[in-house]
Amino acid sequence: MPTIREVAQKAGVSVTTVSHVVNQTRVVAEDTQQRVKQVMQELGYRPNVLARSLRRGETHTLGLVLPDSANSFFAEMAYAIENCAFGRNYSLVLCNTSADPQKERLYSEVLFNKQVDGIIFVAAGDDTQSLQELLAHNLPVVVVDRHLENIPVDTVTSDNFQGGYLAAHHLIDLGQRDIAIIRGPSNISPSAARVTSSLQTFGEAGISIPAEWILYGDFHAKSGYLAMQQLLSLPKKPGAIFACNDLMAIGAMRAIYEAGLRIPKDISLIGFDNIELAAYTYPPLTTIGQPIQQLAEIAVSTLLQRIQTPESVCQRITLPNELIVRQSTRRIV
Repeated sequence: MPTIREVAQKAGVSVTTVSHVVNQTRVVAEDTQQRVKQVMQELGYRPNVLARSLRRGETHTLGLVLPDSANSFFAEMAYAIENCAFGRNYSLVLCNTSADPQKERLYSEVLFNKQVDGIIFVAAGDDTQSLQELLAHNLPVVVVDRHLENIPVDTVTSDNFQGGYLAAHHLIDLGQRDIAIIRGPSNISPSAARVTSSLQTFGEAGISIPAEWILYGDFHAKSGYLAMQQLLSLPKKPGAIFACNDLMAIGAMRAIYEAGLRIPKDISLIGFDNIELAAYTYPPLTTIGQPIQQLAEIAVSTLLQRIQTPESVCQRITLPNELIVRQSTRRIV
């Protein structure tokens, strides 16, 4: 590997001049610049970008900690965040924790040791140890898709409470009364808010949901499939399903069709997230759309702002969701 000294010697200039050409830290005569760049190309010289960045106290690298990269919602979010970061001249290191707090702590330590400039963090659950350790090291962090009480950190979320209201109100407006819920893990704040809000809305409309019609899933399609099978095995079957994410709704779709029933004629179905696949199911899935692109853009800009002004007041940013009506729900005549 050629050195900067070898470049300087062959180009007939000082090491300092080569450094100024590489780092653009001082005006260098055009002919000298061209000569230095030509020698660099001939020798195959590559500046040590990491070392240079560390000298400046920055690496232009961000970390992204996700609980489940196999979940389409997080995959689409990661794609959007990477695009936003790349557009701001930052590269991204993706870490998938598989919703495991121990793995989350390990990856947090890895990112800290790699000296990333900041981290966009989606917590695995309600264990905040790894997040608090990062904050204790004064590493800039923005939490996305999680509402964490009593922790001084920037957060960017969609309004899951409002989203649960939209889903419930849509089914009520359609005249649905026999409604079941397939919810996500109880220790994840988005899922809890969606269920709390929908139950409150149903209750205000005089709709009581039996306990056996509220089932837990894990945000993956298989859990929605199994929950729907359990609902269809009951003596009385629901006429509508609110699945707390699109993947569970898609799993429920399969169970409904396997039982010889039709959507929405026999059972209406609404999901949550508006992942890309939701528009291509049969029928296309009615859902609550989270603003994934906007979440990504604000998360990246908020993190870069935190990097530039580490002492600024923490921001709590909440974005509205949107009801997207497709063909998987129908009005009761």
